[in-house]
Amino acid sequence: MHDIINAKYIDDYRIHLFFENSVNGILDFKEYINKKGLFSKFKDIDFFKNFYINKDIGTICWADNLDIAPETLYYKLTNENLPEWIEV
Repeated sequence: MHDIINAKYIDDYRIHLFFENSVNGILDFKEYINKKGLFSKFKDIDFFKNFYINKDIGTICWADNLDIAPETLYYKLTNENLPEWIEV
């Protein structure tokens, strides 16, 4: 899969993602604020804005070991098919 090499906060729950293969685009993460568990932390917009790139795993991360797999983000951005073993 493709790693995220850069990400920039846009506004609200939108982040511009840049993948290593030059694919890039703005993804809206608003759907995550209604998820349970660690994702419920996204309800705090300041928590959401405080992400960073973890180059070891190739994706964006937040505090408390919260991350979203790069293949999931790539799929959401491009609508390309994911391998069957990945759940979105």
